[in-house]
Amino acid sequence: MGGGLLTSAPLPRSFFDRPSHEVAPDLLGRVLVHGPVAVRLTEVEAYGGPGEDPAAHTYRGRTPRNAVMFGPPGHLYVYFTYGMHFCANLVCLPEDHGSAVLLRAGEILAGLDVARERRLVNGDRTRRIPERDLARGPARLATALGLTREHNGLDAVLDGAPGRFTELGLTGVPAGAAVVLEGVPPEPDAIRSGPRTGISTAKDTPWRFWIDGDPTVSPYRAHVPRRRSTAATSVGEAPSS
Repeated sequence: MGGGLLTSAPLPRSFFDRPSHEVAPDLLGRVLVHGPVAVRLTEVEAYGGPGEDPAAHTYRGRTPRNAVMFGPPGHLYVYFTYGMHFCANLVCLPEDHGSAVLLRAGEILAGLDVARERRLVNGDRTRRIPERDLARGPARLATALGLTREHNGLDAVLDGAPGRFTELGLTGVPAGAAVVLEGVPPEPDAIRSGPRTGISTAKDTPWRFWIDGDPTVSPYRAHVPRRRSTAATSVGEAPSS
């Protein structure tokens, strides 16, 4: 499964050294590999920098929690939300700019059994999760890829990494590493954009991008106020820390 998508070349760091709202639509159709699991990205959201995007974690500047977002482009920013989920982002722009793209959904191309095991609900093997739902949503995507707090800051750019995928992962790539492959981007007229999901500030900014008609794209949900005011549903609206 995956064919040429899994044998494509890794993306260079220069790909991520651009504004997040330019990188985001270009990430559609690319393939993020972590260990034995590979996911073709079908939905993403862009978040801007300090003082620019009130929905971004970086809006009020650098903190211990968001420091990775101010690092070199192409690194993973993984954060914990609602006390139960991890979400993964790819950092954009040069150091000190503080910008990223949230990875919202994707299609599992390889490591399906591993992804399914990770997505078991309370260890319940009687409930079979539909394949399209394994990475449909940012928390599900991170879980399927096995991304947790320990992977915050992991470099997803591997210069000179081979583009040959086996059931054990990319050959020549260090254990635990991640890489984004070129994959096959969709045709421009298949890309849609609209408001970001579940945020209350800058909610009309059309920086959510997805592949039209792809079954793995998550449903849009407008912001619904919660009692826990410090909770975050995306890379936006995080408490200062």
